Amino acid sequence: MPKQKTHKGLAKSVKITAKGKVKRKKAGMGHLMSSKTSKRRRQLSKGTLTKTAISETIKTKLGC
Repeated sequence: MPKQKTHKGLAKSVKITAKGKVKRKKAGMGHLMSSKTSKRRRQLSKGTLTKTAISETIKTKLGC
């Protein structure tokens, strides 16, 4: 049986932490920054962890 390939698009957008959690960036930082408050921009720039329900699927696609 062949090896499972890593999903390269997903691998570029998420990282696995040392404890095995999935870290991602928040959406909404692409453009139109002037209409967003500085508090909102600051919070959007920080990373966040995914929900456990979808993190198992992500780990499977990354081959972890």
